[in-house]
Amino acid sequence: MSSIRRVVVTGLGAITPLGNTAPAYWEGLRTGASGAATITRFDPAKFKTRFACEVKGYEADNFFDRKEHRKMDLFTQFAVVAADEAIADSGLLESGVDKDRVGVIWGSGIGGLKSLQEECFQFERGDGTPRYSPFFIPRMIADSSSGNISIKNGFRGPNFVTTSACASSNDAIIAAFNNIRLGLADAVVTGGSEAAITESGVGGFNALKAMSERNDDPASASRPYDKDRDGFVLGEGAGALVLEEYEHAKARGAKMYAELIGGGMSSDAYHITAPDPSGSGVVLVMKNALRDAGITTADVDYINTHGTSTPLGDGAEIKAIEQVFGEHAEKLNISSTKSMTGHLLGGAGGIEAVACLLAMQNSLVPPTINLNTPDPEINQALNFTPNVAQAREVRVAMSNTFGFGGHNTSVIFRKL
Repeated sequence: MSSIRRVVVTGLGAITPLGNTAPAYWEGLRTGASGAATITRFDPAKFKTRFACEVKGYEADNFFDRKEHRKMDLFTQFAVVAADEAIADSGLLESGVDKDRVGVIWGSGIGGLKSLQEECFQFERGDGTPRYSPFFIPRMIADSSSGNISIKNGFRGPNFVTTSACASSNDAIIAAFNNIRLGLADAVVTGGSEAAITESGVGGFNALKAMSERNDDPASASRPYDKDRDGFVLGEGAGALVLEEYEHAKARGAKMYAELIGGGMSSDAYHITAPDPSGSGVVLVMKNALRDAGITTADVDYINTHGTSTPLGDGAEIKAIEQVFGEHAEKLNISSTKSMTGHLLGGAGGIEAVACLLAMQNSLVPPTINLNTPDPEINQALNFTPNVAQAREVRVAMSNTFGFGGHNTSVIFRKL
C-alpha cells in the first residue's frame, strides 16, 4: 500500500440550473434556491410533466465559435464549459504540466440525446432519403465529451467516458482517482454532464412514472424525504473536478480544496429500474467506500445523498445509512441538493461532488429544500438539513449516487 499515491482536488467547475459557474452554483445552494420552472426548450403542453431544472442564460456563442459548437451536442458543450472553469481554477496549464500525464475521464448516462432525437425527427419528416449530418455520430456518442476536453487542452493521458446511468459521474471520479493513485496519470479532469431535457427524455421518464407531475408548483416539486414527494425533477448541466497527485500539486504550489480518500462501488443485482428496498447494495457501497478510505463511520460529518425525491429510493437509502452508521447517523448532516438542482442523471455526481467540496470550504451544509411534511416512514431523528443551510465544519464528506440497473457509487473527501 505504500506505493499508493494520494489524490487531491485542485480545481472546480460547474454549469447548473442554479448558476453557470461554481461560485454562482454555490450561491444558489447556500440560499436554498430552486432551479425548477416550466420547460422552455420545447412546447411541453401535452406532456404529463411540463417543468424541469434547465440551465438558464446559457448561450453557446459566448463560449464557442459557431462552427465549433455546431459539432457538439449540448451535453458536450456543458462538459467543456465546466472543465474549462475547473482547469483555469487549478492553474494546471500555467504550471508547465506534462500533458502526456494529464487525462480526462468523464461521466454521462445518456450522451447526445438531443442530437439523436433531432436527426431521427428530420429523417422521419423526409422522403426516406438518408440525409444525416456528418456530425451526427460525433455529437451523439458519450465520449465526445472527454474527447473534446482533451483536444482543446492537448491532454494525452487516459481518456474515456463511464456510463452507468445516474452513477456515471461518480464512476468517472473513482476511475480518475485510481488512475492517479496507481501512477498512470499525474492529474485527471473528471466529473460528468447531461442534457436530456428533450421531448424523448421527458416522455421516456414519464412513461416510467419516475418524474414528478406537480405542474402547478414546479419550484416545490423536488422534495426528498417529504411525505408528498411524487418523483424526481429532470435537471441538466455539468460538474467538473481537477484531481491531482498530492506531491505533484504541492510541487507547483497549487491550492487544494480537499483530498479524495475513498471510492466504493456495488450493484443491487435486483431490478433494472427499481432500487432494492432492503438497501443492501447501498449498505455495501458505503462500507466499501469507508474501507477504501481507511476511516470509520464516526469520521463522517456530511452525506450528500442520492435523494432523488422518489417514493421508493429515498427510504431505502436512509435505511441503509442507519444500518451502516448506527448511532452516528443522528450526528450527521444529510442533505439532497437535488431538491434544488433536480436530477442531472449521469451528471449528478459531478455537481454533487462540487457541492461537498464547497460545503467543506465554506463550513456550511446546503439544505434539503421543500421538506415541509416529513415522511413518517423515514426516521425524522436524522438531520436532513431541512430548508435552510446549516453552519458546520465539514471535515469528511460522502457523496452517494445510484443508477438504474442497480449501479451504486460512493466517494469520500477529507479536508487536508
